[in-house]
Amino acid sequence: MQFNCALEPDEHHYYYHQLPDSESPSHKEGDPINKRRYEESWHKGAAELESQKHNAPQGVSVNKKKARLNKYALAGAILASTNSILLGYDIGVMSGAVLYIRDNLKITSIQVEILVGSLNVCSLIGSLASGRTSDCIGRRYTIVLAAATFLIGALLMGLAPSFIFLMAGRVVAGIGVGYSLMIAPVYTTEISPAMNRGFLSSLPEVFINFGILLGYISNYALSGLPEHINWRLMLGLAAVPAIAVAFGVLAMPESPRWLVMKGRFAEAKLALIKTSDSEEEAEMRLEEMTKAVSDLPHATTSNNWRGEGVWKELLLRPSRPLRRILIAAIGVNFFMQASGNDAVVYYSPEVFKDAGISRKRQLVGVTVIMGMAKTTFVLISAVFLDHFGRRPLLMLGSIGMAVSLAGLGLGSKFLEQSESKPAWAIVLCVIAVCAAVSFFSIGLGPITWVYSSEIFPTKYRAQGSSLAISVNRLVSGIVAMTFLSISREITFGGMFFALAGIMAVGTIFFYFFLPETKGKSLEDIWVLFEDKSP
Repeated sequence: MQFNCALEPDEHHYYYHQLPDSESPSHKEGDPINKRRYEESWHKGAAELESQKHNAPQGVSVNKKKARLNKYALAGAILASTNSILLGYDIGVMSGAVLYIRDNLKITSIQVEILVGSLNVCSLIGSLASGRTSDCIGRRYTIVLAAATFLIGALLMGLAPSFIFLMAGRVVAGIGVGYSLMIAPVYTTEISPAMNRGFLSSLPEVFINFGILLGYISNYALSGLPEHINWRLMLGLAAVPAIAVAFGVLAMPESPRWLVMKGRFAEAKLALIKTSDSEEEAEMRLEEMTKAVSDLPHATTSNNWRGEGVWKELLLRPSRPLRRILIAAIGVNFFMQASGNDAVVYYSPEVFKDAGISRKRQLVGVTVIMGMAKTTFVLISAVFLDHFGRRPLLMLGSIGMAVSLAGLGLGSKFLEQSESKPAWAIVLCVIAVCAAVSFFSIGLGPITWVYSSEIFPTKYRAQGSSLAISVNRLVSGIVAMTFLSISREITFGGMFFALAGIMAVGTIFFYFFLPETKGKSLEDIWVLFEDKSP
Protein backbone atom coordinates (compact mmCIF):
# COMPACT_ATOMS: atom_id res chain seq x y z
CA MET A 1 0.00 0.00 0.00
CA GLN A 2 1.29 3.44 -0.93
CA PHE A 3 0.93 6.42 1.36
CA ASN A 4 0.35 10.01 0.40
CA CYS A 5 0.03 12.94 2.72
CA ALA A 6 -3.69 13.71 2.52
CA LEU A 7 -3.31 16.98 4.40
CA GLU A 8 -0.96 19.88 3.85
CA PRO A 9 1.41 20.74 6.72
CA ASP A 10 0.71 23.78 8.82
CA GLU A 11 3.15 26.67 9.05
CA HIS A 12 5.32 24.67 11.46
CA HIS A 13 5.48 21.65 9.08
CA TYR A 14 3.29 19.51 11.36
CA TYR A 15 1.42 16.86 9.35
CA TYR A 16 -1.96 16.16 10.88
CA HIS A 17 -2.74 12.78 9.42
CA GLN A 18 -1.60 10.24 6.84
CA LEU A 19 -4.11 8.36 4.70
CA PRO A 20 -3.66 5.50 2.27
CA ASP A 21 -3.95 6.41 -1.40
CA SER A 22 -7.33 4.69 -1.54
CA GLU A 23 -8.69 7.27 0.93
CA SER A 24 -6.94 10.31 -0.47
CA PRO A 25 -9.36 12.92 -1.88
CA SER A 26 -7.15 13.35 -4.94
CA HIS A 27 -8.25 9.86 -5.98
CA LYS A 28 -11.93 10.31 -5.15
CA GLU A 29 -12.92 13.66 -6.58
CA GLY A 30 -16.66 14.00 -6.86
CA ASP A 31 -17.36 11.14 -4.43
CA PRO A 32 -19.45 12.63 -1.57
CA ILE A 33 -18.90 9.67 0.77
CA ASN A 34 -15.14 9.79 0.50
CA LYS A 35 -15.21 13.58 0.66
CA ARG A 36 -17.12 13.36 3.94
CA ARG A 37 -14.69 10.74 5.29
CA TYR A 38 -11.78 12.97 4.32
CA GLU A 39 -13.32 16.03 6.04
CA GLU A 40 -14.06 14.00 9.19
CA SER A 41 -10.46 12.77 9.24
CA TRP A 42 -9.17 16.31 8.76
CA HIS A 43 -11.27 17.70 11.62
CA LYS A 44 -10.29 14.79 13.85
CA GLY A 45 -6.60 15.46 13.19
CA ALA A 46 -7.06 19.18 13.81
CA ALA A 47 -8.91 18.50 17.07
CA GLU A 48 -6.11 16.16 18.22
CA LEU A 49 -3.54 18.82 17.52
CA GLU A 50 -5.52 21.48 19.41
CA SER A 51 -5.88 19.08 22.33
CA GLN A 52 -2.12 18.47 22.35
CA LYS A 53 -1.46 22.21 22.27
CA HIS A 54 -3.80 22.90 25.21
CA ASN A 55 -2.41 20.00 27.25
CA ALA A 56 1.23 20.85 26.59
CA PRO A 57 3.15 22.52 29.42
CA GLN A 58 3.31 26.29 29.22
CA GLY A 59 6.18 27.52 27.08
CA VAL A 60 6.68 24.17 25.33
CA SER A 61 5.89 23.92 21.62
CA VAL A 62 4.24 20.73 20.41
CA ASN A 63 5.60 21.36 16.93
CA LYS A 64 9.12 21.65 18.22
CA LYS A 65 8.66 18.33 19.93
CA LYS A 66 7.53 16.75 16.67
CA ALA A 67 10.49 18.22 14.77
CA ARG A 68 13.08 17.39 17.42
CA LEU A 69 16.36 15.89 16.37
CA ASN A 70 16.65 12.13 16.63
CA LYS A 71 19.63 11.51 18.90
CA TYR A 72 20.79 8.41 17.04
CA ALA A 73 20.66 10.15 13.66
CA LEU A 74 22.50 13.15 15.14
CA ALA A 75 25.23 10.92 16.61
CA GLY A 76 25.68 9.09 13.31
CA ALA A 77 25.84 12.36 11.38
CA ILE A 78 28.43 13.80 13.78
CA LEU A 79 30.63 10.70 13.58
CA ALA A 80 30.46 10.62 9.77
CA SER A 81 31.10 14.35 9.52
CA THR A 82 34.13 14.13 11.80
CA ASN A 83 35.89 12.70 8.75
CA SER A 84 35.54 16.14 7.17
CA ILE A 85 37.76 17.67 9.86
CA LEU A 86 40.66 16.02 8.03
CA LEU A 87 40.13 18.03 4.84
CA GLY A 88 39.46 21.25 6.74
CA TYR A 89 42.54 20.81 8.90
CA ASP A 90 44.70 20.24 5.83
CA ILE A 91 43.33 23.35 4.10
CA GLY A 92 43.88 25.51 7.17
CA VAL A 93 47.23 24.12 8.28
CA MET A 94 48.79 24.12 4.80
CA SER A 95 48.13 27.87 4.38
CA GLY A 96 50.60 28.51 7.22
CA ALA A 97 52.84 25.45 6.96
CA VAL A 98 53.75 26.27 3.36
CA LEU A 99 55.46 29.47 4.57
CA TYR A 100 57.92 27.34 6.55
CA ILE A 101 58.12 24.46 4.05
CA ARG A 102 59.25 26.90 1.35
CA ASP A 103 62.13 28.18 3.51
CA ASN A 104 63.09 24.81 5.01
CA LEU A 105 63.03 22.68 1.85
CA LYS A 106 64.02 25.55 -0.48
CA ILE A 107 61.19 24.96 -2.97
CA THR A 108 60.05 27.28 -5.76
CA SER A 109 56.68 29.02 -6.21
CA ILE A 110 55.70 26.44 -8.83
CA GLN A 111 56.49 23.62 -6.38
CA VAL A 112 54.37 25.41 -3.77
CA GLU A 113 51.42 25.46 -6.20
CA ILE A 114 51.92 21.76 -7.01
CA LEU A 115 52.18 20.91 -3.30
CA VAL A 116 49.02 22.81 -2.39
CA GLY A 117 46.95 21.78 -5.41
CA SER A 118 48.03 18.14 -5.55
CA LEU A 119 45.75 17.15 -2.66
CA ASN A 120 42.72 18.41 -4.57
CA VAL A 121 43.77 16.76 -7.83
CA CYS A 122 44.49 13.44 -6.10
CA SER A 123 41.20 13.64 -4.21
CA LEU A 124 39.65 13.28 -7.67
CA ILE A 125 40.84 9.64 -7.62
CA GLY A 126 39.18 9.00 -4.27
CA SER A 127 35.93 10.72 -5.19
CA LEU A 128 35.66 8.80 -8.49
CA ALA A 129 36.24 5.48 -6.72
CA SER A 130 34.13 6.22 -3.65
CA GLY A 131 30.71 5.78 -5.29
CA ARG A 132 31.27 2.26 -6.53
CA THR A 133 33.19 1.36 -3.35
CA SER A 134 30.34 2.47 -1.09
CA ASP A 135 27.81 0.56 -3.22
CA CYS A 136 29.95 -2.58 -2.79
CA ILE A 137 31.07 -2.53 0.85
CA GLY A 138 28.55 -0.09 2.33
CA ARG A 139 28.63 3.52 3.48
CA ARG A 140 30.01 2.77 6.94
CA TYR A 141 33.12 0.85 5.90
CA THR A 142 33.83 3.42 3.19
CA ILE A 143 34.10 6.02 5.96
CA VAL A 144 36.63 3.77 7.75
CA LEU A 145 38.59 3.37 4.51
CA ALA A 146 38.67 7.16 4.01
CA ALA A 147 39.98 7.78 7.54
CA ALA A 148 42.63 5.04 7.27
CA THR A 149 43.91 6.38 3.95
CA PHE A 150 44.18 9.93 5.29
CA LEU A 151 45.98 8.61 8.39
CA ILE A 152 48.72 7.08 6.23
CA GLY A 153 49.02 10.30 4.22
CA ALA A 154 49.27 12.48 7.34
CA LEU A 155 52.06 10.31 8.78
CA LEU A 156 53.98 10.41 5.49
CA MET A 157 53.72 14.22 5.36
CA GLY A 158 54.74 14.68 8.99
CA LEU A 159 57.81 12.45 8.63
CA ALA A 160 58.80 13.56 5.11
CA PRO A 161 62.59 14.13 4.80
CA SER A 162 62.26 15.74 1.36
CA PHE A 163 59.87 17.34 -1.09
CA ILE A 164 59.34 14.01 -2.92
CA PHE A 165 58.22 12.23 0.27
CA LEU A 166 56.03 15.22 1.16
CA MET A 167 54.33 14.93 -2.25
CA ALA A 168 53.81 11.18 -1.73
CA GLY A 169 51.99 11.94 1.53
CA ARG A 170 49.85 14.56 -0.22
CA VAL A 171 48.85 12.04 -2.90
CA VAL A 172 47.75 9.41 -0.35
CA ALA A 173 45.98 11.99 1.84
CA GLY A 174 44.25 13.37 -1.26
CA ILE A 175 42.74 9.99 -2.07
CA GLY A 176 41.40 9.77 1.49
CA VAL A 177 39.94 13.27 1.19
CA GLY A 178 38.16 12.28 -2.04
CA TYR A 179 36.51 9.35 -0.28
CA SER A 180 35.45 11.40 2.75
CA LEU A 181 34.02 14.29 0.70
CA MET A 182 31.57 11.96 -1.02
CA ILE A 183 30.68 9.50 1.70
CA ALA A 184 30.12 11.83 4.68
CA PRO A 185 27.21 13.84 3.16
CA VAL A 186 25.72 10.80 1.40
CA TYR A 187 25.67 8.72 4.59
CA THR A 188 24.30 11.61 6.65
CA THR A 189 21.61 12.34 4.06
CA GLU A 190 20.48 8.71 3.98
CA ILE A 191 20.03 8.32 7.73
CA SER A 192 18.43 11.73 8.36
CA PRO A 193 14.67 12.38 8.74
CA ALA A 194 13.35 14.82 6.10
CA MET A 195 12.61 17.73 8.46
CA ASN A 196 16.17 17.77 9.88
CA ARG A 197 18.09 16.62 6.80
CA GLY A 198 19.36 20.10 5.89
CA PHE A 199 20.95 20.64 9.30
CA LEU A 200 22.41 17.14 9.61
CA SER A 201 23.67 17.01 6.01
CA SER A 202 25.40 20.37 6.40
CA LEU A 203 27.46 19.06 9.34
CA PRO A 204 30.30 17.91 7.01
CA GLU A 205 30.84 21.54 5.96
CA VAL A 206 30.60 22.66 9.61
CA PHE A 207 33.35 20.18 10.46
CA ILE A 208 35.43 21.25 7.44
CA ASN A 209 35.35 24.81 8.77
CA PHE A 210 36.08 23.61 12.29
CA GLY A 211 39.05 21.72 10.85
CA ILE A 212 40.23 24.86 9.02
CA LEU A 213 40.05 26.80 12.29
CA LEU A 214 42.01 24.05 14.07
CA GLY A 215 44.60 24.23 11.30
CA TYR A 216 44.95 28.00 11.73
CA ILE A 217 45.26 27.65 15.51
CA SER A 218 47.86 24.89 15.04
CA ASN A 219 49.81 27.20 12.72
CA TYR A 220 49.75 30.01 15.25
CA ALA A 221 50.63 27.78 18.22
CA LEU A 222 53.50 25.96 16.50
CA SER A 223 54.91 28.84 14.46
CA GLY A 224 57.44 29.68 17.19
CA LEU A 225 59.19 26.28 16.89
CA PRO A 226 62.24 25.78 14.65
CA GLU A 227 61.40 25.71 10.91
CA HIS A 228 62.50 22.09 10.42
CA ILE A 229 60.08 20.92 13.15
CA ASN A 230 57.02 23.20 13.16
CA TRP A 231 55.57 22.35 9.74
CA ARG A 232 56.06 18.60 10.36
CA LEU A 233 54.04 18.79 13.56
CA MET A 234 51.42 20.96 11.83
CA LEU A 235 50.86 18.32 9.13
CA GLY A 236 51.38 15.21 11.28
CA LEU A 237 48.74 16.17 13.86
CA ALA A 238 46.06 15.35 11.26
CA ALA A 239 46.61 11.69 12.17
CA VAL A 240 44.85 12.19 15.53
CA PRO A 241 41.27 12.81 14.26
CA ALA A 242 41.78 10.10 11.59
CA ILE A 243 42.34 7.49 14.31
CA ALA A 244 39.28 8.69 16.25
CA VAL A 245 37.07 8.48 13.15
CA ALA A 246 38.26 4.99 12.19
CA PHE A 247 37.23 3.58 15.59
CA GLY A 248 34.17 5.74 16.27
CA VAL A 249 32.50 4.87 12.98
CA LEU A 250 32.27 1.19 13.95
CA ALA A 251 29.47 2.10 16.38
CA MET A 252 27.39 3.73 13.63
CA PRO A 253 24.44 2.02 11.90
CA GLU A 254 24.63 1.19 8.20
CA SER A 255 22.60 3.36 5.83
CA PRO A 256 19.04 1.94 5.66
CA ARG A 257 18.73 2.95 2.01
CA TRP A 258 21.87 1.01 1.10
CA LEU A 259 20.48 -1.99 3.00
CA VAL A 260 17.23 -1.73 1.00
CA MET A 261 19.23 -1.69 -2.24
CA LYS A 262 20.93 -4.88 -1.05
CA GLY A 263 17.57 -6.51 -0.22
CA ARG A 264 18.37 -6.62 3.52
CA PHE A 265 15.00 -5.26 4.65
CA ALA A 266 15.09 -6.57 8.24
CA GLU A 267 18.39 -4.81 8.92
CA ALA A 268 17.09 -1.66 7.20
CA LYS A 269 14.06 -1.64 9.49
CA LEU A 270 16.25 -1.97 12.60
CA ALA A 271 18.36 0.99 11.45
CA LEU A 272 15.22 3.02 10.72
CA ILE A 273 13.72 2.26 14.13
CA LYS A 274 16.82 3.79 15.71
CA THR A 275 16.71 6.92 13.53
CA SER A 276 12.91 7.42 13.69
CA ASP A 277 10.63 8.64 16.47
CA SER A 278 8.43 5.53 16.40
CA GLU A 279 8.22 2.07 14.88
CA GLU A 280 5.25 3.21 12.76
CA GLU A 281 7.35 6.00 11.27
CA ALA A 282 10.15 3.52 10.62
CA GLU A 283 7.77 1.18 8.79
CA MET A 284 6.41 4.04 6.68
CA ARG A 285 9.92 5.21 5.75
CA LEU A 286 10.89 1.64 4.86
CA GLU A 287 7.84 1.29 2.63
CA GLU A 288 8.64 4.59 0.87
CA MET A 289 12.24 3.50 0.29
CA THR A 290 11.25 0.09 -1.03
CA LYS A 291 8.70 1.54 -3.42
CA ALA A 292 11.07 4.27 -4.62
CA VAL A 293 13.75 1.69 -5.40
CA SER A 294 11.32 -0.64 -7.18
CA ASP A 295 9.98 2.25 -9.32
CA LEU A 296 13.42 3.14 -10.70
CA PRO A 297 14.45 1.98 -14.20
CA HIS A 298 16.46 -1.28 -14.04
CA ALA A 299 15.66 -1.49 -10.33
CA THR A 300 17.31 -4.12 -8.19
CA THR A 301 17.16 -5.18 -4.54
CA SER A 302 19.69 -7.97 -4.46
CA ASN A 303 22.51 -8.80 -2.08
CA ASN A 304 24.65 -9.47 -5.16
CA TRP A 305 24.23 -5.94 -6.50
CA ARG A 306 27.52 -4.00 -6.58
CA GLY A 307 26.48 -0.80 -8.33
CA GLU A 308 26.79 -2.19 -11.85
CA GLY A 309 25.48 -0.12 -14.75
CA VAL A 310 24.84 3.08 -12.80
CA TRP A 311 27.41 5.21 -14.62
CA LYS A 312 26.13 3.96 -17.96
CA GLU A 313 22.59 5.03 -17.04
CA LEU A 314 23.81 8.39 -15.72
CA LEU A 315 26.03 9.33 -18.66
CA LEU A 316 24.86 7.41 -21.74
CA ARG A 317 21.09 7.11 -21.47
CA PRO A 318 19.75 9.22 -18.60
CA SER A 319 16.05 9.98 -18.40
CA ARG A 320 15.06 13.65 -18.57
CA PRO A 321 14.67 14.02 -14.75
CA LEU A 322 17.97 12.23 -14.17
CA ARG A 323 19.72 14.51 -16.68
CA ARG A 324 18.35 17.58 -14.88
CA ILE A 325 19.51 16.20 -11.53
CA LEU A 326 22.99 15.57 -12.95
CA ILE A 327 23.21 19.11 -14.35
CA ALA A 328 22.11 20.60 -11.01
CA ALA A 329 24.57 18.49 -8.98
CA ILE A 330 27.54 19.09 -11.28
CA GLY A 331 26.68 22.78 -11.62
CA VAL A 332 26.56 23.53 -7.90
CA ASN A 333 29.83 21.62 -7.35
CA PHE A 334 31.51 23.44 -10.23
CA PHE A 335 30.60 26.90 -8.95
CA MET A 336 31.54 25.98 -5.39
CA GLN A 337 35.17 25.64 -6.44
CA ALA A 338 35.17 28.11 -9.35
CA SER A 339 34.35 30.73 -6.71
CA GLY A 340 38.01 30.45 -5.67
CA ASN A 341 37.20 29.97 -1.99
CA ASP A 342 39.73 27.17 -1.41
CA ALA A 343 42.46 29.13 -3.19
CA VAL A 344 41.69 32.25 -1.14
CA VAL A 345 41.97 30.17 2.04
CA TYR A 346 45.16 28.42 0.92
CA TYR A 347 46.88 31.57 -0.30
CA SER A 348 45.41 34.13 2.10
CA PRO A 349 48.87 34.73 3.66
CA GLU A 350 50.19 35.53 0.17
CA VAL A 351 47.26 37.90 -0.42
CA PHE A 352 47.77 39.64 2.92
CA LYS A 353 51.54 39.81 2.35
CA ASP A 354 50.89 41.52 -0.97
CA ALA A 355 48.53 43.89 0.85
CA GLY A 356 51.32 45.02 3.17
CA ILE A 357 51.21 42.63 6.18
CA SER A 358 54.78 41.32 6.22
CA ARG A 359 55.47 39.46 9.50
CA LYS A 360 54.72 35.72 9.37
CA ARG A 361 53.10 35.59 12.79
CA GLN A 362 50.82 38.49 11.86
CA LEU A 363 49.89 36.70 8.62
CA VAL A 364 48.99 33.55 10.54
CA GLY A 365 47.04 35.62 13.12
CA VAL A 366 44.88 37.21 10.41
CA THR A 367 44.05 33.74 9.04
CA VAL A 368 42.82 32.72 12.52
CA ILE A 369 40.34 35.63 12.40
CA MET A 370 39.23 34.49 8.95
CA GLY A 371 38.78 30.92 10.23
CA MET A 372 36.62 32.11 13.12
CA ALA A 373 34.40 34.03 10.69
CA LYS A 374 33.99 30.98 8.44
CA THR A 375 33.14 28.67 11.35
CA THR A 376 30.62 31.11 12.88
CA PHE A 377 28.67 31.65 9.67
CA VAL A 378 28.58 27.99 8.63
CA LEU A 379 27.03 27.19 12.02
CA ILE A 380 24.40 29.90 11.46
CA SER A 381 23.64 28.50 8.00
CA ALA A 382 23.35 24.93 9.31
CA VAL A 383 20.90 25.95 12.05
CA PHE A 384 18.59 27.85 9.67
CA LEU A 385 18.91 25.63 6.58
CA ASP A 386 15.74 23.66 7.33
CA HIS A 387 13.85 26.83 8.24
CA PHE A 388 14.64 29.11 5.31
CA GLY A 389 15.42 26.43 2.72
CA ARG A 390 18.32 25.81 0.36
CA ARG A 391 17.62 28.37 -2.37
CA PRO A 392 17.33 31.57 -0.25
CA LEU A 393 20.59 30.91 1.61
CA LEU A 394 22.35 29.85 -1.58
CA MET A 395 21.27 33.01 -3.40
CA LEU A 396 22.23 35.20 -0.42
CA GLY A 397 25.64 33.56 -0.17
CA SER A 398 26.49 33.73 -3.88
CA ILE A 399 25.40 37.39 -4.24
CA GLY A 400 27.36 38.27 -1.08
CA MET A 401 30.44 36.49 -2.43
CA ALA A 402 30.24 38.38 -5.74
CA VAL A 403 30.08 41.74 -3.93
CA SER A 404 32.83 40.80 -1.43
CA LEU A 405 35.20 39.55 -4.14
CA ALA A 406 34.61 42.75 -6.13
CA GLY A 407 35.46 44.76 -2.99
CA LEU A 408 38.59 42.65 -2.48
CA GLY A 409 39.58 43.27 -6.10
CA LEU A 410 39.08 47.01 -5.63
CA GLY A 411 41.22 47.12 -2.48
CA SER A 412 43.95 44.97 -4.05
CA LYS A 413 44.05 47.13 -7.18
CA PHE A 414 44.49 50.28 -5.07
CA LEU A 415 47.32 48.70 -3.05
CA GLU A 416 49.06 47.53 -6.22
CA GLN A 417 49.19 51.07 -7.51
CA SER A 418 50.11 52.71 -4.19
CA GLU A 419 53.58 52.69 -2.64
CA SER A 420 52.42 53.94 0.77
CA LYS A 421 50.05 50.98 1.46
CA PRO A 422 47.33 53.01 3.27
CA ALA A 423 45.76 51.37 6.31
CA TRP A 424 42.19 51.76 5.03
CA ALA A 425 42.96 49.71 1.90
CA ILE A 426 44.59 46.95 3.98
CA VAL A 427 41.55 46.91 6.30
CA LEU A 428 39.24 46.77 3.27
CA CYS A 429 41.10 43.72 1.94
CA VAL A 430 40.98 41.94 5.31
CA ILE A 431 37.26 42.68 5.74
CA ALA A 432 36.50 41.67 2.13
CA VAL A 433 38.34 38.34 2.50
CA CYS A 434 36.50 37.59 5.76
CA ALA A 435 33.18 38.59 4.14
CA ALA A 436 33.83 36.42 1.07
CA VAL A 437 34.58 33.28 3.10
CA SER A 438 31.65 34.05 5.44
CA PHE A 439 29.16 34.31 2.56
CA PHE A 440 30.63 31.09 1.17
CA SER A 441 29.94 29.46 4.54
CA ILE A 442 26.34 30.71 4.45
CA GLY A 443 25.57 29.44 0.94
CA LEU A 444 27.76 27.33 -1.32
CA GLY A 445 29.82 25.75 1.48
CA PRO A 446 27.16 23.71 3.30
CA ILE A 447 24.46 23.64 0.61
CA THR A 448 26.63 22.04 -2.08
CA TRP A 449 27.10 18.92 0.04
CA VAL A 450 23.46 18.85 1.13
CA TYR A 451 22.03 19.41 -2.33
CA SER A 452 24.26 17.11 -4.37
CA SER A 453 23.72 14.21 -1.95
CA GLU A 454 19.93 14.53 -1.55
CA ILE A 455 18.66 15.04 -5.13
CA PHE A 456 19.81 11.70 -6.59
CA PRO A 457 17.49 8.67 -6.27
CA THR A 458 18.79 5.91 -3.98
CA LYS A 459 20.23 3.71 -6.71
CA TYR A 460 22.20 6.59 -8.24
CA ARG A 461 23.05 8.54 -5.09
CA ALA A 462 26.52 7.24 -4.29
CA GLN A 463 27.88 7.14 -7.83
CA GLY A 464 26.01 10.29 -8.93
CA SER A 465 27.40 12.21 -5.96
CA SER A 466 30.79 10.68 -6.71
CA LEU A 467 30.68 12.07 -10.25
CA ALA A 468 29.56 15.54 -9.10
CA ILE A 469 32.21 15.72 -6.37
CA SER A 470 34.86 14.60 -8.87
CA VAL A 471 34.06 17.76 -10.83
CA ASN A 472 34.32 19.65 -7.53
CA ARG A 473 37.80 18.24 -6.87
CA LEU A 474 39.01 18.74 -10.44
CA VAL A 475 38.02 22.42 -10.48
CA SER A 476 39.42 22.92 -6.98
CA GLY A 477 42.77 21.45 -8.04
CA ILE A 478 42.93 23.55 -11.21
CA VAL A 479 42.12 26.76 -9.31
CA ALA A 480 44.58 25.99 -6.48
CA MET A 481 47.42 25.10 -8.86
CA THR A 482 46.96 28.12 -11.12
CA PHE A 483 45.87 30.83 -8.68
CA LEU A 484 49.31 32.29 -8.03
CA SER A 485 50.45 31.99 -11.67
CA ILE A 486 47.34 33.73 -13.03
CA SER A 487 47.52 36.35 -10.27
CA ARG A 488 51.09 37.17 -11.29
CA GLU A 489 49.88 37.78 -14.84
CA ILE A 490 46.72 39.80 -14.09
CA THR A 491 47.49 40.79 -10.45
CA PHE A 492 45.51 39.74 -7.36
CA GLY A 493 43.02 42.53 -8.04
CA GLY A 494 42.30 41.24 -11.54
CA MET A 495 41.94 37.68 -10.22
CA PHE A 496 39.38 38.72 -7.62
CA PHE A 497 37.37 40.68 -10.20
CA ALA A 498 37.31 37.52 -12.38
CA LEU A 499 36.08 35.41 -9.44
CA ALA A 500 33.36 37.99 -8.73
CA GLY A 501 32.15 37.62 -12.32
CA ILE A 502 32.08 33.83 -12.00
CA MET A 503 29.91 34.12 -8.88
CA ALA A 504 27.50 36.44 -10.73
CA VAL A 505 27.06 33.75 -13.41
CA GLY A 506 26.67 31.12 -10.68
CA THR A 507 23.84 33.09 -9.06
CA ILE A 508 21.91 33.02 -12.35
CA PHE A 509 22.48 29.27 -12.67
CA PHE A 510 21.22 28.60 -9.13
CA TYR A 511 18.09 30.64 -9.75
CA PHE A 512 17.04 28.71 -12.86
CA PHE A 513 18.30 25.15 -12.26
CA LEU A 514 18.04 24.40 -8.53
CA PRO A 515 14.51 23.80 -7.16
CA GLU A 516 13.83 23.97 -3.41
CA THR A 517 14.09 20.62 -1.58
CA LYS A 518 13.36 21.73 2.00
CA GLY A 519 11.17 19.37 4.02
CA LYS A 520 10.77 16.76 1.25
CA SER A 521 11.69 13.12 1.71
CA LEU A 522 14.49 11.79 -0.50
CA GLU A 523 11.91 9.69 -2.32
CA ASP A 524 9.81 12.78 -3.18
CA ILE A 525 12.63 14.96 -4.52
CA TRP A 526 12.67 13.09 -7.85
CA VAL A 527 9.28 14.66 -8.67
CA LEU A 528 10.80 18.17 -8.60
CA PHE A 529 12.88 17.36 -11.67
CA GLU A 530 10.06 15.80 -13.71
CA ASP A 531 8.23 17.68 -16.47
CA LYS A 532 5.06 18.05 -14.42
CA SER A 533 4.94 18.18 -10.64
CA PRO A 534 1.69 16.90 -9.09
